[in-house]
Amino acid sequence: MPHTPDQPEAIVQITRYEVSVLPRTDINHRYFRLFVELTRGGWIVHDGHGGYDIDGDWAPGLAVAHEFADYEDALGLAKRLAPNVTVNGHTATEAYRRPLSPVVPAASEETGR
Repeated sequence: MPHTPDQPEAIVQITRYEVSVLPRTDINHRYFRLFVELTRGGWIVHDGHGGYDIDGDWAPGLAVAHEFADYEDALGLAKRLAPNVTVNGHTATEAYRRPLSPVVPAASEETGR
């Protein structure tokens, strides 16, 4: 629909990026991702539970999160941190490299019952 003088044009703005070493199709992607999000004070890096300061140190909540003036700097930090995001003692890189387990049929499937 073309813009008309009596209708204001819609403004589109990206306010959140998602960063992970796991592809979106990986079942564990949502656990090993970081967000770069625009706040009133600037762009912050967080995991949904806590924020990262300028040195990449995590703390609960978003109060510690460094506010970057430029999203590219925040994305740079998130990309640097992404391989080492740790969940239950496993890093994102370990999750990425894990071997896929073969599907083993149930005993009833093997016998045809």
